[in-house]
Amino acid sequence: MIEKALIEECRNGNLNNFRDIVELCSPMVFSIAFRIVGDEEEARDIVQETMVKLWQKLPGIKDTEKFRSWMCRITVNNCNDHLRRRKRNNEVRYDDKAWAVLSDHLSGGGITELENIENARILNFLTSKLSNRQKVVFILSEIEEMPATEVARVTGISRTAVKANLYYARKKMEELLRKYL
Repeated sequence: MIEKALIEECRNGNLNNFRDIVELCSPMVFSIAFRIVGDEEEARDIVQETMVKLWQKLPGIKDTEKFRSWMCRITVNNCNDHLRRRKRNNEVRYDDKAWAVLSDHLSGGGITELENIENARILNFLTSKLSNRQKVVFILSEIEEMPATEVARVTGISRTAVKANLYYARKKMEELLRKYL
């Protein structure tokens, strides 16, 4: 994904190379964040927070081979912080973009984007029924297609616990799909 030399240059303070890292990593960070928190605006905030933390902590990374796992762990931790704050503040968010797409669709716009939003909502609804740990493991394993060892590094739980959480998450998702379909 990211060349070791690019990371080394950034560790030495090269801001231009860090821009390259941001461009390469932001889509993945956004994807993980959006799937965990379920809100586009909040996911963008998490991307920014993650990139700031990467820049601040990059000189301290010991193993550049594990950069992706390290970046994902920062992302997941930022997501968990946002979810805790949301729960504490009991926020309710309305998705303005979804309303705009629906409005466009009703006035003759494209169905494809509407279907994508609907699929994202269904996935978000289903994963919201999982425990936080199962949700993170499911998203990283099934959607981001990370191997169990990398998910273990990102989440800080054992590989066996990752597999167990993934098993129960799949089982719960299957149960929910049967119930709602």
